[in-house]
Amino acid sequence: MTDIRPFRGLRPRQDLVEQVAALPYDVSSAAEVEAKRINPYSFYHITRSEIDMHTGAQVDSQEVYEKAKENLNRFITQGVLIQDEQPCYYIYCISMQGRSQTGLVCCSSLKDYKEGKIKKHEFTRPDRVQDRVNNIMSTGAHTGVVFLAYKEVAEIEHIITTWVQRHPAVYDFVAEDGVGHRFWVVDAPDVIEQLTQLYREKVPATYIADGHHRSHAAWNVAQALDGKQNGDEHQYYLTCIFPDSQVAIMDYNRAVKDLNGMDEATFLNALEQHFIVQQHEGPVKPSAMHQFGMYLAQQWYLIEAKEHCLNHANTLEALGASLLQDHVLKPLLGIADPRIDDRIEFVGGIRGLAYLSKLVDSGECAVAFTCYPVTMQQLFEVADMGEVMPPKSTWFEPKIRDGLVLHLLS
Repeated sequence: MTDIRPFRGLRPRQDLVEQVAALPYDVSSAAEVEAKRINPYSFYHITRSEIDMHTGAQVDSQEVYEKAKENLNRFITQGVLIQDEQPCYYIYCISMQGRSQTGLVCCSSLKDYKEGKIKKHEFTRPDRVQDRVNNIMSTGAHTGVVFLAYKEVAEIEHIITTWVQRHPAVYDFVAEDGVGHRFWVVDAPDVIEQLTQLYREKVPATYIADGHHRSHAAWNVAQALDGKQNGDEHQYYLTCIFPDSQVAIMDYNRAVKDLNGMDEATFLNALEQHFIVQQHEGPVKPSAMHQFGMYLAQQWYLIEAKEHCLNHANTLEALGASLLQDHVLKPLLGIADPRIDDRIEFVGGIRGLAYLSKLVDSGECAVAFTCYPVTMQQLFEVADMGEVMPPKSTWFEPKIRDGLVLHLLS
C-alpha cells in the first residue's frame, strides 16, 4: 500500500507568499521568467536561478546551481522562508474558472516509486532529469511539488474536507493569472496518524499526473545520498495527491514546422488515406478521441480517423495522440520520435486555439492539430498496464505553484 509521511515544511512568510509563489520551473518561457527577475522574492531565483547570472550563462552550468543554493540560503537567512517546528501535512486547494481541486501535500516514499506503486505514464529525458538532480543536490531540498492523483477514498476526503471547514487557511490569494490558491497546515497528531494509516490501508497506488522528471530526479538523488547522511529524509520526496474526481485534463495540441517536402494539396490527398477530411467554419475542438482539428493554409478542417485505423480494445492505441502519431506525424510528416524532433511544437490547451492559428499564419509552423483530451480513467489504465503514453499527452490545469512549501533533505 501507499507510504506517505508528514514533514517539516519550509514555507514563505504569510505576507510574502504571493511574491514568492511561482509556476513550475518547466512551464514558463525564458522571457516570462526574466520578467520576474526584479521581484527579489520570486521563487524563480531558486528554480530558474539563471536569471541572476551574467548574460549567456548556460542554464545547466554548475554556477547556476550554486546560485540556486545561495539564493535559497538567503531566503532562509532573511526570514523569507521559515521551517515548521514539527512534521505536518498540508492541504492545498487550487481554483480556476469556477472549478477547484484540493489535495494533500506530503512526502511520498521513493521506495514506492521504485516498486511501481507510484505509477508512471511517460518516459523521461536524461538531460532534464540531470538538471533537477543538480538543483536538488545543490539546494539540499525538493523545491518543486510533484502532482500525483489517486482513486478517491471517501474517508480520506472526509478528513480533508472537515479540516478545511474547521480551520482558517494560512495562505489565501489569487495569482495574477486569476488562479486562486488556499493552503492549510495540518498539525494535529491524531489527524496526521489517521491520514497516514488510511493511505497505507486503502490506497494501493498513486499516479504521476505532472512531475515525471522531478520524480526520477528525486530517486537518483536518493540513490546518490544513501549511506552518506543521517536519517532517511532523502528517501521521501515532495508530492501533492489529488483525488481523481477533482482532476481535469486539458487537450495537448501539436504544431509542425513544415510538411516534410509536400505542398498543401499533396498533404491533404495523403491524409485522406486514413482520415475523412472536411473543411470547417472556424476552430475545431474534437468531440471524440478519433477526431482532430487541423489548421492548414488559413483553413480549419475536421479530420476523423477511418474505422480501419481504430483499435477500440487497446486503450493506448485508442488515444488521440497515438492515432495522430501513428497515422500522420510519423508516416506523413516524418516525425519518428516527437520527444527529440525540433520540427514539432507541443501546445497546452490553456493557450487556446487562436494560438495555434497564430503559429501557422505567422509562418512559424505549417500545420497545427487539436486533440481530444485524455481522461483520468485512460491515464490510470495505461499506467496500470505498465505502458507509457505518447509524449505530451496530458496537460493539467490549474498548475501547482512552486514555493508554497519545500522539503529539506536534512
